Amino acid sequence: MRFVLSTIILFSFLFIQAQEDTYVSLSSPHASVKTFLDNLQPEHRNDSLAALPFKTSDRSLEVAKKSAVKFKRVLDGRGIFIYLDEIPKNSAYQDSVSNKNKYVLLDGYPNIFLLRAGDNKWYFSDSSIDKIEEMYQETFRFGTGELLNLLPKLGTKKTFGLYTYQYVTIFILALISALVYKIFAFFTERIFSRIVKRLNYQGEASEKYLWQIARPTSVFIIVLLLLLVTPALQLPITYSKYVNLILRVMVPLFGTVIVYRLVSITSVFLARMAQKTESTLDDQLVPLLRKTLKTFVIIIGTLLILDNLDVPILPLLTGLSIGGLAFALAAQDTIKNFFGSVMIFVDKPFQVGDWITSNDVDGTVEEVGFRSSRIRTFRNSVIYVPNSKLADNTIDNHGLRKYRRFYTQISITYDTPPEMIDVFVNGLRQIVEDHPKTWKDNYHVYFNEMSSSSLNIMFYIFFNVPTWGEELHCRHEILMSIMKLGNELGVNFAFPTQTLHIENLPGQPSLSPTYLSEKEAETKLQTFFKKSQ
Repeated sequence: MRFVLSTIILFSFLFIQAQEDTYVSLSSPHASVKTFLDNLQPEHRNDSLAALPFKTSDRSLEVAKKSAVKFKRVLDGRGIFIYLDEIPKNSAYQDSVSNKNKYVLLDGYPNIFLLRAGDNKWYFSDSSIDKIEEMYQETFRFGTGELLNLLPKLGTKKTFGLYTYQYVTIFILALISALVYKIFAFFTERIFSRIVKRLNYQGEASEKYLWQIARPTSVFIIVLLLLLVTPALQLPITYSKYVNLILRVMVPLFGTVIVYRLVSITSVFLARMAQKTESTLDDQLVPLLRKTLKTFVIIIGTLLILDNLDVPILPLLTGLSIGGLAFALAAQDTIKNFFGSVMIFVDKPFQVGDWITSNDVDGTVEEVGFRSSRIRTFRNSVIYVPNSKLADNTIDNHGLRKYRRFYTQISITYDTPPEMIDVFVNGLRQIVEDHPKTWKDNYHVYFNEMSSSSLNIMFYIFFNVPTWGEELHCRHEILMSIMKLGNELGVNFAFPTQTLHIENLPGQPSLSPTYLSEKEAETKLQTFFKKSQ
């Protein structure tokens, strides 16, 4: 009797324990998901029971089993954790958007949802089955899904939450990663070296940047390989979640590093190309382009990293837009200067090294930045001029002059005979003709003014020289030739003087002029014009 009673108690306990381990119910979204998850746990796995939420009148048990197993593998491989406490337990639950008996299981996957059937049970929809198959193919690419059948054969003993095959696989992946890193780093560096040699450039680019690109490129490739293989390990959901999170973040992180360093090496080649051009403005454009591209790369890389961290990007961008509007209003002068610099690079009113004049600014351009341009004055001081002012104001670019004007008045004394003035002027014109740097087609040398203390000869010529220094040298040569010509002909150069005449002194002849009569003057006038003819 005691034996029978003990047997009954034992079987009752086993039955109760089995009921505790096996949960089967489809009465609500919560019950169906719990049935699916609980019956695929390694300790008491039952594929047939786990497939019940997938088995409808249109699906066979085998199809439902495959869908359930694939969905569980996708969840474990991607580290997607389902919080059962958040799933509604109401059998008559209705979706607030569609007002139907529908429950979307995962945020970000609207095609995976459960529907309430006519028998008041909740099943996964047809679109869910299709989406699960699509997610499975995306998660286990290039045949990695076959590893799910091979890896457990390495050992199924569990230690510290992981099976033996998982420890073995992790160790093998670490060795492969180290080997792949060395191989790809070596070949990547060789590839970049050959590119540099073909461009016939050895120096800063090859020495400083090539290896810095090779290393993150190798890590980037390893991370991509790990993303393919790690889902097949079927790590515990907690481990898988954080492993996938770290790997997904490392992809845009190292991608950003690679592109950032590619911008650096590209800017080196652009700078070398800019040195071959005659314009010096593109020499300033290369650093600005490098800074702009690097800033753009960092911003895009940061957004991609945040997106992989599941940080909502759209609200962030919306907040940045509102904040950016406020910032733009506060920093409108800076924005004006930025667009001013853009217009300078587009219109090219001057380039580095040009002598420009703009309002109170007068000097040589040394640098064009995003906000301002640096001008070296002739006092050797430096002026920083906002680019918006340079873009709005009139700019006189002396550096673009093909010919440089030289204008002066050559003053000679009043006692110079008219014949000597003609000879002197002809000599001045010959000086212009003989000088190698003067513009022969456009110059003017004429006796054109009788001032209070001198007779003035206009000397108006142009030099065909590129720089101000050469212009000064040519001026020196011309002026020295004029001085030598004056000395040779005996022409006296005038300077401001005053002569005091005292008309009458006792015992001295009077200095008052004696004028001709009108008839005598008319006779001399006719004689003068006859001679001139």
